[in-house]
Amino acid sequence: MPILEVKIKRISDKFNDLALPEYKTNGSAGMDILAALDEDVIIEAGKIDLVGTNLSIELPRGFECQVRSRSGLAAKNGIFCLNSPGTIDSDYRGEIKVILANFGKEDFVIKSGDRIAQLVIARHEFVQWNVVNDLDDTQRGSGGFGSTGV
Repeated sequence: MPILEVKIKRISDKFNDLALPEYKTNGSAGMDILAALDEDVIIEAGKIDLVGTNLSIELPRGFECQVRSRSGLAAKNGIFCLNSPGTIDSDYRGEIKVILANFGKEDFVIKSGDRIAQLVIARHEFVQWNVVNDLDDTQRGSGGFGSTGV
C-alpha cells in the first residue's frame, strides 16, 4: 500500500510531549488528533468552542484533510465536530483547530492531550464547469429531501 508523506509542524515547543496524529488500528481511516491546551477548556452544555492542536500541515495539491468527530465522544458525551467533516485545504498553513459542540446535557471538560477529533486525508478532483442547456434524464430526476423514502 503506498504511503503519502505529509509535512507537519508543531507551532510551539511547549506541546512537544503530545503525540502527532496517529492511526489506532491497522484498518483505521482516521487518525486521532489531540487537544493542545495551556489550561482545561470547559464546553458548556449546548455551547461551542474552538480547540487548538498546536499543529499545522502542508498537504500536496489535490488532497484535503477532513476533520471528523470521534464516535466515542459523540455517542457517550454528545461532543462532536460541528462542521464535520471540516476541510483543511492544501494551501492552508495555519493551526488546525477543531470546532467542538456539546449536544450533551452536562458540561464537558477537554484537557491537553485529549483525543478530540480524527483526521482523514482524502484525494479530491478539480472541476471545470461546462454550462449546458439540458442534463441527462434519470429515474430520480429532481426528487430529493426524502423522495426515495424513509
